[in-house]
Amino acid sequence: MDEASIIQYITRTFDNVRVVDAWGDRFFYYNPDRNQPDEIYFATLKSQGDEYDNISNLNRPSVFRLNIGIGKTTFQSLFGDQVRPSAREIDTSYDYTSLDQLLPHPVYGRMHWVCVLNPSEVTFQAVQPLLAEAYALAVETYAKRTARR
Repeated sequence: MDEASIIQYITRTFDNVRVVDAWGDRFFYYNPDRNQPDEIYFATLKSQGDEYDNISNLNRPSVFRLNIGIGKTTFQSLFGDQVRPSAREIDTSYDYTSLDQLLPHPVYGRMHWVCVLNPSEVTFQAVQPLLAEAYALAVETYAKRTARR
């Protein structure tokens, strides 16, 4: 899979998704009311490292990382009930440079985000339910925020 195919899948599969390029990353926001600010993103594509997040060595040619924000229960079913490192700590028991392997996100795993570098078609099919869950969580969050306004 390449980034363009993933973008196409997400934007064709899920309604009211807005793709925003920022800081060299692509953010997938759920935003049915374009008059509201883009606040609720459920997935990102990152294709370059920065001083905050460079453990995946994304500066290699053609390497990118798909990041997906899933629920706590699903995260725990995939990776167990891990001790959540602080924002400055990275769980070094994973090789975050591995391609085509579902991993906890190196920085946001503590917030139940997962990632995969350069997913193959088979791996991307396996993470599609995770994308659907992340999208559903974004829709739910949007509804709660809208009800409070």
